[in-house]
Amino acid sequence: MTRSKSPSPQIATDSPSIRNDGALAPRQILTVEQVRAAEVALFEAGIEEWALMSQAGQGAADWIARLAAGGPVTVLCGPGHNGGDGYVAAAALRARGLPVKVVAPIAPKTDLARRAAGTFDGEVLENGEGLHGAVFVDAMFGIGLSRPLTDEHLALIRSLHHANTRSVALDVPSGIESDSGEGPDDLPTFDLTLAFGAWKPAHFGGGALAKIGAPRLVEIGVPDQSASTMLSRNARIAAPDFGAYKYTRGLVAVVGGAMPGAGLLAARAAALAGAGYVKWMSAHDHPGHPPDLVRDDSPLEEALSDERIGCVLVGPGLGRDDDARERLKAALDCGKPLVLDADALHLLRPAMLADRNAPILLTPHAGELGTLCETFSVDGATKWARAARLSQETACAVLAKGPDTQLACDGQLRFFPPGSRWLSVAGSGDVLAGIAAARLAADDETMRATCEAVHLHGRAARFAGPGFTAGMLAEAVKPALAEMI
Repeated sequence: MTRSKSPSPQIATDSPSIRNDGALAPRQILTVEQVRAAEVALFEAGIEEWALMSQAGQGAADWIARLAAGGPVTVLCGPGHNGGDGYVAAAALRARGLPVKVVAPIAPKTDLARRAAGTFDGEVLENGEGLHGAVFVDAMFGIGLSRPLTDEHLALIRSLHHANTRSVALDVPSGIESDSGEGPDDLPTFDLTLAFGAWKPAHFGGGALAKIGAPRLVEIGVPDQSASTMLSRNARIAAPDFGAYKYTRGLVAVVGGAMPGAGLLAARAAALAGAGYVKWMSAHDHPGHPPDLVRDDSPLEEALSDERIGCVLVGPGLGRDDDARERLKAALDCGKPLVLDADALHLLRPAMLADRNAPILLTPHAGELGTLCETFSVDGATKWARAARLSQETACAVLAKGPDTQLACDGQLRFFPPGSRWLSVAGSGDVLAGIAAARLAADDETMRATCEAVHLHGRAARFAGPGFTAGMLAEAVKPALAEMI
C-alpha cells in the first residue's frame, strides 16, 4: 500500500544560501576532489572524521524533522560515508521520538560507517517492502558513487520515494554525479537535498538539476578553499547617487536590425532596469516605437561614436545577413562595453575580437553556446566547463543561460539558483540582454553587473507570475528593481 503524493512542501527555492539560523551560507562550490582535500585539511588540523559525520547527521536530522512533522521516517543507508550520515540522522530522529526505520540492502563496509550504524538501535531492514510514511531519506551513495546505479538500487529508491509523502537526499541524490550534475532520467525528484560542508556543482547545474529540489546547506566547518567557482548571492542594486543625471546612470545603445521587435523589447527592459538613457539605433522606424525611446537613425558608426555611451547591446532582432554583419562590426569597432546576444552570437568570428579591449559579455543559450564553441574550437565535459573555456579563448565574459545558468568571467565561475520555469518563453533572453546592458552601463565591473542582471531577471519573473509574455516580463523589471535596491 502506498500513499498518494500531496503537493510539494513550501520550501522556498529562491534563497538556497540560507542556513538553519537564517544567515547567509558560504558560497564556495567544490568538486569531489576539492571536498576530499578540504576534509584532509580538517583532519590534519585535529578534527576527527567521526566529528564531521556526527555534525552532518545531526544537521540533516534538523531538516528532516521539520519536514516529517512527527510522522514516520524511512532512511535508506548505503555501505559508505553517505550511509553513515544516514545512520546518524536516523539515530538523532529516533532520539527525538520520531518513528524511524532504516533500510540497508548492503551492510556498512567502513569502520566509520559501522560506528555510525551502531548508534541506531531501531529496526534495520534489508528491503523496503511494505514501508510507507512521511519522509524518505536517500543516504545510499551521495557523492561517493563512481559508477551508475544498479537497476535494483534504482528500483528501491523509486519504490521508497513513492511510498513516502516527502523525500530528502543527503549531499546529492544517489545516482547523480556530483561534479557534472548528470544522472538517470528515471531517478525520482526530491523535495529537498542537503549539501554537507559546501555546495557541489550538481546542486545548481547539469541535466539532473530538476531532481535536486530545494538545496540547503548543512555546515560542518569546511574551510574556505579559495575556490574559483561560487554561488552568486542574491544581489543588491545601488540607487542613483545624489548628483546623478541621465548619463551617469548609464546611456545604453541598442543596435536595431531586420526584426525591430526584439530590439525594442530589450530597450524597454534596459530602461526599466535603471538605465538613465536608452537609444535605439535603427534605420527603420516601427509602429510600436514608444515615445519615450529615442531613435537615432544616423549612420551607425557616427551614432556609436558618442563617448557618453556606457554599453552597447547588439543581437536581438539583428538578422544574419551582410547588413547585420556590418552592424555587428561597427559595434565591435566602437570601443564601448558590449553585450552580444542572439543573432550576434551566430555572426561572431574569432577575427572580429582581435585587438578588442573593452569588456564584452556574451549571453548564449544552449544552442548558441554550442555554435560559439564550434566557432572558437573549444569543448568541455559540462556546460560550465565549455563556458569557462570559451571565456578564456575569447577574453569575453560568458553568461551560459538556461534552466541552469552560469557566468564565466576573468577566470571565475558563478552558478545561479534556478529561475522560474515560466522564463522559458520567447523574448525572455531579449529582456535579460537589455537588463544586462543597463547594469553594465552603470557599473564597470562586469562580474557584479552581470550577476545583478541575472538576479533582477529572475525576480521580474516572480513579479510577472505564471503565464507571462516577454513584454509583461519587461514591465515586471520595474517592481523587481525596487525590491533589489
